[in-house]
Formats: sequence, structure tokens, C-alpha cells
Amino acid sequence: MDKHTIQLKEALEKLYVKYNRRELIPPDPLQFVYNYHRKADIEIVAFLASALAYGRVGQIEKSLTDLFGRMGNSPFEYAQNFNAEKREKLKSFKHRFTTGDCLSDLLELLQPVLSRFGSIEELFMQGYSCSDKNIVPALSRFCDSLTAAHNGRTPRSLKYLLAAPAGGSACKRLNLFLRWMVRNDEVDLGLWKSVDKAKLIVPMDMHIFKVSKMLGFCRRKNISLKTAVEVTSRFAKIEPNDPVKYDFALCRIGMSQNSDDQNMIKSCIGNI
Repeated sequence: MDKHTIQLKEALEKLYVKYNRRELIPPDPLQFVYNYHRKADIEIVAFLASALAYGRVGQIEKSLTDLFGRMGNSPFEYAQNFNAEKREKLKSFKHRFTTGDCLSDLLELLQPVLSRFGSIEELFMQGYSCSDKNIVPALSRFCDSLTAAHNGRTPRSLKYLLAAPAGGSACKRLNLFLRWMVRNDEVDLGLWKSVDKAKLIVPMDMHIFKVSKMLGFCRRKNISLKTAVEVTSRFAKIEPNDPVKYDFALCRIGMSQNSDDQNMIKSCIGNI
């Protein structure tokens, strides 16, 4: 590791120590996962919370509070037993351009998965291979498996909620879900024990994109799967066994309106 990389790692570690703490999770949508204790419920809540993690933070919180309030004490049982009656009651739900019908379509994809495999993890592991360079091939197979009941085609209503790698999408929300499930620290849950965290891809949103460009990690003008893979490869040079380790801390820096937080990252970059 050269001097430049060592300095950058030291700066990122300081940010990690400062921000990767349980009490700092809100207003991140991950906060809703910690309202549940059963692994089965946590997995479903994480999947749906990450799927709706777009738009203003306040609106995300409001929408997720509404959604999980409708799903009762066990979101897993709600999803496993999803039916026409539940679809009708979900019609009034709306998060930006995601309607209750969109969510119902997603739950209808999950319902047979939960009945057959018992969990999202078990379906994902069907397409996971330790020999893959990163998680992208497994994520592609996962999306294909989810939509298999629709002749391999993603329902139009889910083109955004279930954006697959095949279309070149950065898959920010799916990669966010995987980060929550695979990594294990004060923020991420680490429920999936069989997936190597070294294969994860950075959940690339505008906050991380801006910070990555500041760090000189990418020169691309747009967010895409190629951008996410490129940025992840740069983080892997710093932390090869855990390339998305700094995602939460850097995202909080990007979201922060506190000038001290903003100056902290700028100072870290300026000293490299």
C-alpha cells in the first residue's frame, strides 16, 4: 500500500469511527429494520425499505412508517400470505411514483419465493458463486429468478423498484440491501453469513458519486453499474476484504447540512 493510499485509509477510518454508530442510523431507512427481532421479518423489512430508499429522506421515513404499519407485527407473514385482499388494502399506499399496486406486484413476486425457499437469502444463494469476481453475477441471477414466474420479464410496474444489472443500472437500492444483509458492524446487520463481503458493490447514489469524484475515484459523468464497479475497485485497494465499509459514513457526510461535517471530508481529502 503506497503512502497516498495509507493516508486516505487513515482519513476514511476516522470518518468510519465517527459515523458508523447505531445511534446515528436515523434518518436512514435502515432504522426500520431495527424495529424487528426475527430474522425472517428483518429480511423482508430490509428488502422493502431499500426498495423505497429514493427521494427526500423525510418522505422515505413517512412512506415506510405507513407501509410497515399496514403490514402488522410480522412483515414476513404478511408477504408470505399476500393475497387479493391485501392488494386491495394496499391500493391507497403511495411513495412518489411507487403506488400500492407496484408494491403489490413486488410482494406477489416474493410470495412464491418465501413459500418455496423460506427466505430471500436462500433464493439469492441459488445464484451465488464464490468464484465470481463480485456480486454482480449473483445479483443478476437473483433478479432473473424473481421474475421467472413472469417468463423472465420484469413487470413494467417494477422496472424501477427492481432495476437489474442487465440494464446497466447501478442497482443502488439492491446493493444497499446486500450491504445491510452481508456486512456486520454497529450499523449493518450481517444476517447473511454465506456471502463474502469482499464481493459487495458500493450502493452508488448521488452523495457517494460526488464524494467519489472528489476523491478522484472516477471520471465518469453519470451514475451507472460501470461507475459503481469502478468506484468499488478503488475502495478495494484501501480495504480489499470490505470495499463498502465506508459507505454509510460517506453517505452521512454527503447528506449532512452541518458545515463541520462537510469541512471534515474536505479536509481529509485536502490532506491527501
